[in-house]
Parts: sequence; C-alpha cells; structure tokens
Amino acid sequence: MNEVTKIYQTKHRLGLFRSETRIQAAVKALTLTIAPGEVVGLLGLNGAGKTTTIRMLSTLLDPTSGSIEVDGLSMADNRKAIQSKVNMIPGGERMLYWRLTGRENLEYFGRLYGLSSTAIRMESTRLLNEVGLAEAADQPVEQYSKGMKQRLQIARGLINDPAYLFLDEPTLGLDAPIARQLRGTVRTLAQEQGKGILLTSHYLQEVEELCDRVYVLSRGELLLCDKPEAIVRQIAGSQSAHLEVSGWDEQLRPQLVSHLTELGHPAQLVVGENAASQTSSGEDTTYRISVQTPVADTLITELLPWVSEHGLRIHSFSCDKPTLEDAIILLSEDRAS
Repeated sequence: MNEVTKIYQTKHRLGLFRSETRIQAAVKALTLTIAPGEVVGLLGLNGAGKTTTIRMLSTLLDPTSGSIEVDGLSMADNRKAIQSKVNMIPGGERMLYWRLTGRENLEYFGRLYGLSSTAIRMESTRLLNEVGLAEAADQPVEQYSKGMKQRLQIARGLINDPAYLFLDEPTLGLDAPIARQLRGTVRTLAQEQGKGILLTSHYLQEVEELCDRVYVLSRGELLLCDKPEAIVRQIAGSQSAHLEVSGWDEQLRPQLVSHLTELGHPAQLVVGENAASQTSSGEDTTYRISVQTPVADTLITELLPWVSEHGLRIHSFSCDKPTLEDAIILLSEDRAS
C-alpha cells in the first residue's frame, strides 16, 4: 500500500431546497507494508481509518489515489488474482449466513472464490476439524454460540488459503478463554504457515502480545510505525524498578547512582523510609529504593553483587512497566491538546 488516500463525498442538507457536498478523507496518503509471516497491528481511535484500510486491502473498496500491490501484483490491474491471495476476518457475526449450516457457509464462500467442488469439500472438512466445529458442522449457524461463530469466521477466512489475512476486531465480545485460543491461532498462522496478518483491535494487550510492528493512525493519517516496545519507550518513557531493602545508609546514595550509571542505567533515584520489618534480631527499618531505568527487569540481577557487597538485604523487588495502552492514551491526549 503506497501513498493511498480514500475520499468520501457526502451531501448535507442546508435547508428545505439546498444542500452542499462535503469531502472527507478517511485515509490520507498511507503507506503500509506486511511481510509474509509478520503480524502487523493497525491502531487508532474510532474514525481513524482502520476499517477503511482493511476494506481497501481486501479489494472491497477502491482507493481514491495511490496504489496497492500484493506480491508484486497491482490491485488496479489484477483484482481477481489478488482476491485469491487475501481474505478478511471481521469480529462479531458479520459475513455469516445464519440460516445455513457451518459447512454450507464454507461451501458458499468456497464457490465465491472459484474453488472446485472437490477442493471445497476437502477444505471445508479440514477447516471445520481444525477450528473444533466438526460435530456442529451441520447445525444452522443461528444455533452457534459467539465463540463458535468466531471460529467459523476463521474457517471462512481461510477457505481460499490466503497468503494475507486482515483481522478486524477478531476477539470482539469473546470470552477470555476463546480470545486466548484465537490469539494462539493467529500466532500459528503467521509463524508456522507464513501468512502475513494485519490486525486491528481495541484490546491493546492483544496487539502488544501478537504484533511485530504497529501502525498508529489518527483521522486517517499515519502518526508513527514501530515495534510495540519501541512505541512504548518513545511515548510512555522509562520503566520503574522498586527495591525494598534493609541496612540502607544515605551515604551509599552517590555510590549507587554512580554504579547504576556504569551499568547503563543513568537513573533517577528516589529513596524513602518504608516500614519496620521484624527480623530475628528485632525490628529493622526497610527502605524503598525506586529507580527510573530503560530496562527494569534486568536491573535486579545486575544490582545483586553491589547490594551484597554493601551489606544490604533485599526484601522485595517489583517493576512498573508502561504498556502500549499507556502509550496510545498519552498519544491521543497529546493530539487532543
């Protein structure tokens, strides 16, 4: 997808006999790539252009300008060939026919993709087994639970064995165990079958867990693209490591700051008296040492020799790590202001 823009024209009434045409750009000059075996996230608030982008990639919408290529094929000149290489899996219950059985749904979509009767029969049976719907294959979809419908959506999205899958809120409304199972399926499709996957989701922990790269949109424009952890570092800042120790002496502060700098943690150090803890020799005051650092989870192992050398005893250790959700909220607040 190279410099793609999608513009909609809408009519607005100004009175009984007058109206005007307004132009709205849903996507503005967006460049996006997906490699085989890669899971790419597409994030943004409602109205950011995520669904429009997926619909264009799925050949359901034509861009106003710019170009879309799939494996070197231009969508403008090779629409049918590209349709055999891509598929979309929406969240919820769209794109399923409730009065048909699960098997009949797959057979119908298989025919739309031009598969032979033999291929449709074999693929339908295989996919229904893979998603755990073999026993419910001949039940009407209206009798399926939400989780069963979403599993059928996955089978429907794979009926043409696409090289690229576009998932639009795939875990929307699903119970936690079903959502976890679906995330495992996405991981398998990318890592073991080499499918390129584009994922939109309001569950940012899901995006952080699955995605190799993330595009962040705002009102159709690309704000940034990077690995999830890099976006968190860039927007939400450093992590915090907290140690609860006894035996602290304030004279150790400059030595600890110097040692942290040597370790590559040029840190902001905060030390405060915490509480008294009971030891075999009586009460011992504990201190909470808080360190701002780029990588909090490696800090404890690096600090252990120094702590032992200076006679301190660690009672507990914890990390506060900003998440992708924290970063996106900060980014949206910054844009709003």
